[in-house]
Amino acid sequence: MIELEGVPELVDPVMVAAFEGWNDAGDAASTAVAHLDREWKGEVFAALDAEDYYDFQVNRPTVFMEAGVRKITWPTTRLSVVRVGGDKPRDLVLVRGIEPSMRWRSFCNELLGFAHELGVELVVVLGALLGDTPHTRPVPISGTTSDADLARRMDLEETKYEGPTGIVGVLQEACTHAGVPAVSLWAAVPHYVSQPPNPKATLALLNRLEDLIDVRIPLGELPEDARAWQVGVDQLAAEDSEVAEYVQSLEEARDTAELPEASGEAIAREFERYLRRRDGGGPTASGGHATADGSDSTSYLRDSPSGRTRPPKPPKPGTDDGESSAQPKPGTDDEESSED
Repeated sequence: MIELEGVPELVDPVMVAAFEGWNDAGDAASTAVAHLDREWKGEVFAALDAEDYYDFQVNRPTVFMEAGVRKITWPTTRLSVVRVGGDKPRDLVLVRGIEPSMRWRSFCNELLGFAHELGVELVVVLGALLGDTPHTRPVPISGTTSDADLARRMDLEETKYEGPTGIVGVLQEACTHAGVPAVSLWAAVPHYVSQPPNPKATLALLNRLEDLIDVRIPLGELPEDARAWQVGVDQLAAEDSEVAEYVQSLEEARDTAELPEASGEAIAREFERYLRRRDGGGPTASGGHATADGSDSTSYLRDSPSGRTRPPKPPKPGTDDGESSAQPKPGTDDEESSED
């Protein structure tokens, strides 16, 4: 039985979760939840027992000094609650931690126990994957669910993904079996510049979350950080002709793929979203990350010793790998997992 002493009765609560590791390319998803916690001054009310879910040789504890006293921080997952005011007050339950090393089913059941006790009406899981997407274009965000009715009501895709999954996919599937409405929002991060942070991807996730749950999210310095990030990547690309050529090929593929979607109706919808935000006033584990096809991927090649990024050369037209340069459609991991 979960005891939640000191947690007030929540108003239309939504649980928003993100986990560092395979599901979190560029730390975009975990940074988004951290931003919400920081901007709304979240109060931690629970932490899962690290002994139950983490291998400390994979995710090691850290030692720090506080007032001359030596202390240890253990890797875990923490839950906090934030109260969102405004015309339509709504509370958020924020879940932020590291992808667990073991006992994933028990991990998800424990989170669902908190969701049940708090009266959570919707679970939104944020993720980020590596993809063949140019940094110069808007970040692709895919919103998916396993619930056909929810997909229709919230203008989401009903996911058909099959392949390897992370804790994001397992948690969404656990929600589905428990009868809790659940949505995954995935940002596609350029694989050739995958090192964190990626404020542009974080900002895109928050904008999509804002539309989904109908709350006004204060963005702080994120828009400025996103612009500075893109300028920095532009400068890196300009210094290397191969990188610049590769980025151009991704831009052409992206623009060609999206041309049929650039209808007046689509543009009008995007403009309405912009106006809603504007009128509202001032607003990692080892290994690779999830990719659009579900495979595990390391980040990118580095030029030594400068650390400058160098992406792989794009395939030439007519080769067997020609399809790999096409713009991926980020998916979500919502399939059943029989192993932890």
